[in-house]
Amino acid sequence: MTTPTTTPVQEQSNGKRKPLMLAVAGIFATGAVAYGVYWYSHGRYYVETDNAYVQGNVVQVTPQAAGTIISIAADDTDFVQAGQPLVVLDSADSQLALETAQAQLGQTVREVRTLFANNGSLQAAVTLRETDLAKARDDLQRRQALAGTGAVAAEEIQHAKDAVKVADANLAAAREQLAANKALIDHTTPKSHPNVQRAALKIKEAQLTLSRATVPAPVSGFIARRAAQPGQRVNIGAPLMAIVPLDQLWVDANFKESQLADMRIGQPVTLQADVYGSDVVYHGKVAGFAAGTGAAFSLLPAQNATGNWIKVVQRLPVRIALDPKEVTEHPLRVGLSMRAEVETHDRSGPLLATAKRATPVAETRVYDGLLKAADGKAAEALTNEAGQ
Repeated sequence: MTTPTTTPVQEQSNGKRKPLMLAVAGIFATGAVAYGVYWYSHGRYYVETDNAYVQGNVVQVTPQAAGTIISIAADDTDFVQAGQPLVVLDSADSQLALETAQAQLGQTVREVRTLFANNGSLQAAVTLRETDLAKARDDLQRRQALAGTGAVAAEEIQHAKDAVKVADANLAAAREQLAANKALIDHTTPKSHPNVQRAALKIKEAQLTLSRATVPAPVSGFIARRAAQPGQRVNIGAPLMAIVPLDQLWVDANFKESQLADMRIGQPVTLQADVYGSDVVYHGKVAGFAAGTGAAFSLLPAQNATGNWIKVVQRLPVRIALDPKEVTEHPLRVGLSMRAEVETHDRSGPLLATAKRATPVAETRVYDGLLKAADGKAAEALTNEAGQ
């Protein structure tokens, strides 16, 4: 039996392989140590997710009065300013209602003036009844003075007594009529009378409805989802279109529940949008945490008490506020995908928001002028009809 022998080539190959394997192992070991140092000093303070999307306010444009659309002044993708007319409704019915209210105000003013005029005539009637009563009492006294002489019959005296009672009743009735009329006009003028004020409010209401025939943009932004069409009959609150203010955007990043332990409000966040890639980096801050997971607020929440339950890692929406200047330089759109990375080194911030919000989340002032215009119209009509 022959014994295998090692050739010089094999010995030379094994001699070269051993240092090579040691070098590769050293590289891997160095890499592992380097990664460990990186993770311990830096990497463990960063939490990231690509389950993040741009969100924003989607403001519905709805009419405050019912009517038929006769004009549309903006279409999808158009930019509109707050207060700009968007949709015009047919105002024929509103104009008719305003004219009817103006006519009713004129009639009411004349009726109230009649009440003031009646006050004088009713006062004169009271004075007349007082005179009649005094005369009837004088007649009765004269007849009673002659009753013992036989010059006046008892029947005549009785008639005199009855006349006094009738005069007294007529005076009471006249005083009641005067009091009733005074109750209708006391502490008022023809202009400040409640009936006149009520008629003026009808003018204000009609003018307000007429003004609402033009639907303005409640905020500045870009038009989306236009549903309004010419000739369409719409009711109060019907969605006509939406406005998206692209300068008021944020990101909802859905982190796994296992990633939330070190996250706090106020921590810095770096973000990248798929639409721009890694060339554009956004900077933001954690603004708050949702009150529940997406599954909890879904249309059909999971029934985890059933027998076929399977544990699924939940995700919690985390709101991230963006830098407005960066959003202006590189505009985003609602719904775009983002990649978010949160730096959790500073954990001094709160887990939940505790401060009360000092300013409104959003507001609009475009409707303030409608009420002022209605007030002016009612005041003008009131002055024309009732005077100063």
